[in-house]
Amino acid sequence: MTSQVRRILILCKTYPSPSAKYSETSCVAGMDESGKLVRLYPVPFRLIEDDKQFKKWQWISARLAKAGDDHRPESHRIFVDTIHCDNETLPTTNHWQERRAWLDKLPVFDSFEELETARRAHDTTLALLRPKRIVALEINPVATPEWTEEEKDKLLKMQLQGDLFAESEKKSIAQLRKLPYDFYYRYECDTPNGAIEHKHKIVDWETGALYWNTHRKHGQGWEKPFRAKLEEELPSKDLMFLMGTIHRFPEQWLIVSLIYPPRQRPEPELQESLF
Repeated sequence: MTSQVRRILILCKTYPSPSAKYSETSCVAGMDESGKLVRLYPVPFRLIEDDKQFKKWQWISARLAKAGDDHRPESHRIFVDTIHCDNETLPTTNHWQERRAWLDKLPVFDSFEELETARRAHDTTLALLRPKRIVALEINPVATPEWTEEEKDKLLKMQLQGDLFAESEKKSIAQLRKLPYDFYYRYECDTPNGAIEHKHKIVDWETGALYWNTHRKHGQGWEKPFRAKLEEELPSKDLMFLMGTIHRFPEQWLIVSLIYPPRQRPEPELQESLF
């Protein structure tokens, strides 16, 4: 397996889910220094050593190899024991100037129809999409709010591969809490045939953390501040979705991360001198 060390700017961490092989995993994605999007696995994020845990908008370097069992072009295996994290995340100062400089290297689709065309024509399975308008946030209770016995077995399985995770087997860790709701954005995109509405599930870790934080602070009144964040605050920014397909269901897309820089100020018009 050919591998190389690459630097990746982290743009996505999804809410962890049970994994038969790695106890629990997150989908992690980012971009390299050339501006290519990269999907990384396996990342049982909460189980890896503290000095290898990274944040969104943080640069890491690690040894990567093209995934052997995932033929999506962006998918790579990450050798977790090789992760080195930069000290700081990219700052948000000056209207996200540093973050914007990197985002500007990525193509942004203006409609889901364009994204689907790119998937069919070029096997694009990870990309930025800028919705024209957020229609609504749907919050649906999950069918089983507690983990099934099979899922519990996966989450409690701590016999991880020693070559990947070193001392993580010895690490005491709280069991992952299952989100009792699924969250979906309904949104519109402009097309030559007019505005078309779509609905996709939001699976990024920030949204899951927002639910637990608002529930802890507001109890049964969690939904109002939660909606205020996702229906009002984020859509007031230059909201973009990092969209990714599901490995086993290549035609199904998820919102794997929310990217929300401030709206760019219009360039001031040049005024002719009066003299």
